[in-house]
Order: sequence, then structure tokens, then C-alpha cells
Amino acid sequence: MKVSARNVFEGTVSAVQPGAVNAEVELTLGGGEKLVAVVTMTSLHSLNINVGKQAVALVKAPWVVLMTDADGYRLSARNALEGEVVRVGDGAVNAEVVLKLAGGTEVFSIVTREAVQELGLAPGVKATALIKASHIILGAKP
Repeated sequence: MKVSARNVFEGTVSAVQPGAVNAEVELTLGGGEKLVAVVTMTSLHSLNINVGKQAVALVKAPWVVLMTDADGYRLSARNALEGEVVRVGDGAVNAEVVLKLAGGTEVFSIVTREAVQELGLAPGVKATALIKASHIILGAKP
């Protein structure tokens, strides 16, 4: 599968919470981290999503918000993935920041160069990637 999203997370569906219109789907990644996605009930059925099924979560890098010093904060974003910055690729306006999670999964984020400076993002710095559940696109083989 070739896609333009920088983040393609492979995992196993570990929980499904259906609702009237949408469902929450929890995906456990290879390193044990969990992602929660919100999909329509129609998508849940058309993808035949159920516990134990292999699936992929697609997240575009600009949808990943980074923060440092996250201790003590509660946020509305369902997914907060803690990791360590391993690379910062500088551009004219934006930078690509890559976090490595404890389980080895890499998370790509596009942030402004100003944010890189303000947050002190550099290799070795601890940071948290925030991803709204509604910004995750799920895919599964039939």
C-alpha cells in the first residue's frame, strides 16, 4: 500500500466501542502503544473491523501536535504518545520532527521552525505526540 501520509501505524484491533453513529476503535501497535480512532459505523462494517483484526492507522504528519513538559496536563486529544526526538529536518518554514516511541515506532510531525525552537526540540529531547482520534484513518484488508 502506497499512501501520502507519513505515519502508517500497523497494529491489531484490541477494542471496539460501537455507538449510534460512530465507533471508537483501539489499535495496539507492535510496541504495545495504543491508538484510538473514531470511525463511522458504516466504515466499521465495510472494513469488517473487529477485535483481533490486523489494521493500519494513517495520520498525516501536520495532524500530529507535539508538546514538551506534558506532566500534569489533561487534554481532549485521545492519543498522547510519549517518545524521544530522534531527528529534526529543517525546512524554510516548517520542520519535520521524528519521535521514537518506547516500542520502536516512529511518529512524524510537521511543525513550524518557531515551534522547534520554542519547545527545544532536538535529538534526545522527550516529547509527546498528540493525535485526535478523528484525525486517524483506518484501513484493513477484506
